[in-house]
Amino acid sequence: MTRPGKRNLLTDVDGLTVGQAEDHAARSGVTIILADRPVAAAVDVRGGAPGTIGTDALDPVSLVGTVDAIALSGGSSYGLDAAGGVMAWLGARGRGFRFAPDVPAAPIAPGAIIFDLANGGDKNWGADPPYRRLALAAVERAAPEFSLGNAGAGLGAIAGAYKGGTGSASLMTEEGFTVGALAIVNAVGSPIIPCTDVFWAFPFEQGKEFGGRRLNPGFAPVAPALPPDVKQPARPGANTTVAVVATDADLTRVELKRLAIMAADGFARALRPVHTPFDGDTVFALSTAKRPVGEPRPYVVTQLGNAAADCVARAIARGVYEAETLGEWRSYRDCFAQGKDSR
Repeated sequence: MTRPGKRNLLTDVDGLTVGQAEDHAARSGVTIILADRPVAAAVDVRGGAPGTIGTDALDPVSLVGTVDAIALSGGSSYGLDAAGGVMAWLGARGRGFRFAPDVPAAPIAPGAIIFDLANGGDKNWGADPPYRRLALAAVERAAPEFSLGNAGAGLGAIAGAYKGGTGSASLMTEEGFTVGALAIVNAVGSPIIPCTDVFWAFPFEQGKEFGGRRLNPGFAPVAPALPPDVKQPARPGANTTVAVVATDADLTRVELKRLAIMAADGFARALRPVHTPFDGDTVFALSTAKRPVGEPRPYVVTQLGNAAADCVARAIARGVYEAETLGEWRSYRDCFAQGKDSR
């Protein structure tokens, strides 16, 4: 049987830490995934309105193929500054790809952003957006333990009609591999089955990590053309769920690409609709390569990809479940009384 890691966080994958920083006045923040050494990476982009930086370098045909960190940020295009802040921090410590011994290291820190500019916060930052500073503060705080919900890049996130946030989950496979996921949930789609208080991701829940709500026997979920609690109005560039999945399995870059592709199915297990023209859904996949992979490798990748998709779905639900009401954006737990029966 699979089971969560000891923290039930992305950082159950040994070699990774997470740091977060927030600007509460702006209702925005930054989440940094920091590797203790360069790790192999890949990316899969499914949404119709992505905002990314440095992702072309993660194509398996590209030269470097490893990253030192991943920067996730609010702020829409302004938030891309977070990657620069992380790279400055890494470069000051001599970390990065070296072309020659006498040439400064070039840190590799791809990133992705969510749109949180319309959540009511004070965005009057003029020519000095806060995201580089937030990234520097976040990476300094990188640790195995980190907060969920209204934390880091998830501070200003909104998921459908509910307050979104930062979520994370992990699994230990029967073969001893660890898989973890972190998600920033800011989707057009709803995480909740219509006419219930049950998360779409409930079949994958471990324990009561997002409330333990279940459908009553005989209840058949309705399937409207679009759920009534999707984000209204749905606008281009106003959404995005971004995720990072990681494993300690020693995967090649091509295998990591397949892991990222399979992990993206976790979005569809947790949100409806998903990968819309209005979302920028993006999944980064990392391998710390702590555990060797035996034969047949394609079968192992299949197992890990399935586990990664489950972890992403759980991380999305946890991000919404752990979020707190912010201004007019009510949290899941404020919208639904946890003592009532599911309909």
